[in-house]
Amino acid sequence: MPSAYPPPDWVLARRREVGELIRAARLSVRMTQEALALEAGIDRPSVVRIEAGQQSPTLDTLIRIADALDVPLRDLV
Repeated sequence: MPSAYPPPDWVLARRREVGELIRAARLSVRMTQEALALEAGIDRPSVVRIEAGQQSPTLDTLIRIADALDVPLRDLV
């Protein structure tokens, strides 16, 4: 079954929740978006879009972010 584009509202809401969890984890370790981007090997605009729920990160990117923040992956999803 092909995926619908754009994603349904409930998917967008969950994406925003993931972004909020990433932002909260980043702030709890007092890390800037720039520092997270450097540690995770991604660009800062991607961090901004992921935290805002505007971009859907790949599993690999989520793993890199979790590692950079030193938190379990499950804490971000």
